[in-house]
Amino acid sequence: MSLLTALSRECAAETLKLLRAPEFLIPTLAFPVLFYSIFGVMMGRGGSQAAYLLATFGVFAVMGPAMFGFGVGVAMEKDRGWLDLKRVAPMPVWVYLISKLFGALIFSAFTLAILYAVGGWLGGVELSRPIWGQLVLLHLMVTLPFALLGLTIGFLVKGNGAVAITNLIFLGLALLGGLWMPTTMFPGWFQTIGSYTPSYHAGQSALALVGMGDGAGGHLSVLGIYTAIFAILALVAWGLQKR
Repeated sequence: MSLLTALSRECAAETLKLLRAPEFLIPTLAFPVLFYSIFGVMMGRGGSQAAYLLATFGVFAVMGPAMFGFGVGVAMEKDRGWLDLKRVAPMPVWVYLISKLFGALIFSAFTLAILYAVGGWLGGVELSRPIWGQLVLLHLMVTLPFALLGLTIGFLVKGNGAVAITNLIFLGLALLGGLWMPTTMFPGWFQTIGSYTPSYHAGQSALALVGMGDGAGGHLSVLGIYTAIFAILALVAWGLQKR
């Protein structure tokens, strides 16, 4: 079997597995759209707040599939012995990892499509076509650092513990990063801590695209550094698994 065939089959199997997991599917799709509909459309009554929260909730929407698909998914499969089976199978480990990233991207893209539809039709968000394209590309790119963070958790923590730890980190990053509400609403010390989180820089990059940030370049550079750090941590965690 060629590597391309193995990759396509692994991606299809990963997507089918996620579709058959309502405990993953429903929160991933429903929560970001529901929260945005309440805070960005109903309470914000559209306008600038709807555009602001569309940018930040887009980051929130992709963080879920990335962190839970890798953090909880990998931890559960590790406990069931699937990682050991994948390790001895005649297939490169990167095929397994890319298939999981593919699954996260598929669900992220679907959630973003619903989120954008709500923002554009009900929230009155008006952006040019190039900006819409850049925004969806940025939101999907943001999946990578959080997937690597989730992968590190999945390698290091057992399945039951991974659910709690991933939830704690996921919700903490969303709050500290100002994805639900601007960090300027919090005390100064809170804003300082939040400014060091990857979720903050992801949100600020998205806000810059909708004309509400201070430029995306610096924030994207910081995200690149975080991606490299999380990749190293994931490699170290994977090495510990092989011992």
